[in-house]
Amino acid sequence: MDPQSQPSAHNGRRIPNLALLIPMLAAIVAITPLAIDMYLPAMSTLALSFHTDVTTVQQSLSIYLAGYALGMLCFGPLADRIGRRPMVILGLSGFMLTSLLIGFAGQVEVFLGLRFLQAFIGAAATVVVPGYIKEVYGDNTAKGMSYVSLIMMLAPLLAPSIGSVILELGDWHLIFFIQSAYAATLLLLVLFALKMPSDKDIDTRSQKSFLGAYATVFSRPGVKLNIASGVLTSFSFFCYLTASPFVYMEVFALDKSYFAILFSTNVGALMLANIINTRIVGRYGSLRMLHVSTFFGAIAGAGLLTVNLLEMSYHFTVIMLIPLMGSLGVMSVNADAIVLMKFKQETGTATAVIGTLRFGCGALAGPLLAVFYDGTAVPFSALMLGSVVLVGICQFNRPKHQIQPTV
Repeated sequence: MDPQSQPSAHNGRRIPNLALLIPMLAAIVAITPLAIDMYLPAMSTLALSFHTDVTTVQQSLSIYLAGYALGMLCFGPLADRIGRRPMVILGLSGFMLTSLLIGFAGQVEVFLGLRFLQAFIGAAATVVVPGYIKEVYGDNTAKGMSYVSLIMMLAPLLAPSIGSVILELGDWHLIFFIQSAYAATLLLLVLFALKMPSDKDIDTRSQKSFLGAYATVFSRPGVKLNIASGVLTSFSFFCYLTASPFVYMEVFALDKSYFAILFSTNVGALMLANIINTRIVGRYGSLRMLHVSTFFGAIAGAGLLTVNLLEMSYHFTVIMLIPLMGSLGVMSVNADAIVLMKFKQETGTATAVIGTLRFGCGALAGPLLAVFYDGTAVPFSALMLGSVVLVGICQFNRPKHQIQPTV
């Protein structure tokens, strides 16, 4: 079923046209990959402009991720207390302003500080999106999250190319001016089109304190193991993102253009998996989809490790990665949906927990790959398989009951 064919009311209350709402929510979430990936081609240019080295400029990536994680932790509970719409407006407004200021930065210290602020304030807008999706799709939350994931996957795929085109038209400042314009356009769209029932319904607001909201999330039965499943899935993603350039271009000696094609193929597998999930999750439920995708992911992961232990050609690695990446896509959205379905008033806090742990755990991928480095593709294959197996263990040990209703 297409998002356009979903009902236009939820619990008797009018919601915006989904043909506009879902792309708009995806575009809001996409500010993060756009902010991370669009300026990557300008790293050397930035270093020259600030009269510093590239490694200093590269620190802005870690600084951005740290600011984003902290922003989610702060704004998640706040969204549950005062509503999602104010957070979206605050986040987009702040992102717009800081992006504009970054474009005028003349010193690397100012640039790094503004990047932290850009990420921190932008998190206010993105942390509320899963809550909106849950409001619209209810028991089919995983379907809605698949739609949004499907659309926003285009952002990291296209952002570096967009950044390169911008550098052909102007200098690095233009990249951040365009990010500011993007946020401004979204802000206008939100002001006129994002009007959800929950924005006026104070009964959906949480009355818990900042720490109380987090205590509620972590103490809710059946949540911790599913959060762990999503975090481990994210770790496997980060292993692929971190290791794939080395594996394809160093281990298998492929050129950059061929690497780009293979990387896009795996993104295509993720997108196809999300399409499949939207079609059948309503019939089988998120829990079963999570279990089945974990099973197939483990098989594909075992195959990936085997072909690299046997030092087979890169064709076999590609063949095994396609179903593995597809399985990870289905695992990710359904694990998150199961967690969100357990909350009515703390969806922002739950999203903050999921997002922060995912970024934190994902950041471990690089150091772990470095520890186990042996010049082959075996360490990355083993880490991806290990994370999927751990997801299976989490699901095997979960209580033998269905998803509890939201409370």
